[in-house]
Amino acid sequence: MRRKWMALALAAVTAMGTIAVPTVASADDVQEITWMFWDDLEATDDLISLGYAEVIERFNEDYDGVYHVTAITTNLEEYYTKLNALVAAGDTPDVFIVSPGPNLDVYVDPGIAAPLDEYLEADGWKETFSSDAVFSQMTYDDSIYAVPLNIAAACVFYNTEMFENAGVEVPTTWDEFLEVCQALQDAGYTPISISAGTAWCLSMVAGYLCDREGVDLEAIESGEQSWVNDQTIAAAEKMVELSQYFQPTAAGDTNDVATAAFYNEEAAILIQGSWAIAQINGANPDFEEKCGVFQFPAIEGGNDGDRIIAKSDSLAMSSATEYPEACIALMKYFTDDTAQKYTAEVGGKIPVTNVEYDADVAPAQLAYVMDIFSNASGTFGFYNESLATTEAGSMFDDEMVSIYLGDETPEEALQALEDWYNLEIR
Repeated sequence: MRRKWMALALAAVTAMGTIAVPTVASADDVQEITWMFWDDLEATDDLISLGYAEVIERFNEDYDGVYHVTAITTNLEEYYTKLNALVAAGDTPDVFIVSPGPNLDVYVDPGIAAPLDEYLEADGWKETFSSDAVFSQMTYDDSIYAVPLNIAAACVFYNTEMFENAGVEVPTTWDEFLEVCQALQDAGYTPISISAGTAWCLSMVAGYLCDREGVDLEAIESGEQSWVNDQTIAAAEKMVELSQYFQPTAAGDTNDVATAAFYNEEAAILIQGSWAIAQINGANPDFEEKCGVFQFPAIEGGNDGDRIIAKSDSLAMSSATEYPEACIALMKYFTDDTAQKYTAEVGGKIPVTNVEYDADVAPAQLAYVMDIFSNASGTFGFYNESLATTEAGSMFDDEMVSIYLGDETPEEALQALEDWYNLEIR
């Protein structure tokens, strides 16, 4: 089984059809299902999360007396631990949010996630999506196991006012990026806010640098090439070089703390996915007017600098659910016109369907992200979601943090990764 890479198509030209709601039945006939998500819907400011809460409320109102969904919520850092505990206890949520890659493989391989092809083909549901390509990272052995809800890219957010005050412009190359960071620091600003306490945030930067250096993951996975090579070492060294501009508390800061430091104007730059738009604008709406976005810089003489990291929130259905029709009805609500318009116009993410939306009312940052996508030459996934297994992804994350902390040199960390691969993967 080999993972297929996402090739994004950003069509937005026609509206999808309406969803028929069954006739209301008696209370005894109500089909109860659960939906698990990685945010607290009662306490969040994240606009995407609030949109998901609206979907749940709308679904329960429209299907009153027929279907009812109860949300199981937690935080992102603990999500998979708690989900896996429920799976192990034989209490898998009926519908649960997943990321593409190994985090989905572990539910596909043992048969926990149900194939969705027959439901997507019925009633033209699949035709409402912008392209078959949006399912590529959810497809295993020619079957689709999750439904995407949105598309986002890993970008660089910046404070336009701080850039102006420091007399710098948006960098397009790695050397320019370092020069901008130094100028920001000289002007009295913390250049970059990032989380190394949430390891994937740091490894996202490492993944970009690996791709920019031309790292060949397929050759490494097969054993044709070692993790210890000129490209991976150069990428790790550049991550260390950039880290001199991180906030002093980066090692312990969570993703939420690092993001808050940016929108509270304690740092000039945040390297994060465009999913952060909803969090930034939800917590500090006034900051939107000074929040710019640019592509992660190219490395001079390196690999294609127009490639971007892209991913989506996706929904899987338990193969053990008693009520698959109720689950599919819920999943359709997440991809209907109302939800997808909200995704763009409020949440600032790219819709996955052919829905029409008003770009003039969407968050200003979405236009920057759409421009980045329109100029992208291709996409690739998070490194920790693109390796052979979930454990391999975690190993990569941990070794990148170890390099940042100075516990290992790039060569030592990459050798540890190579040794682990020889033992566990190859």
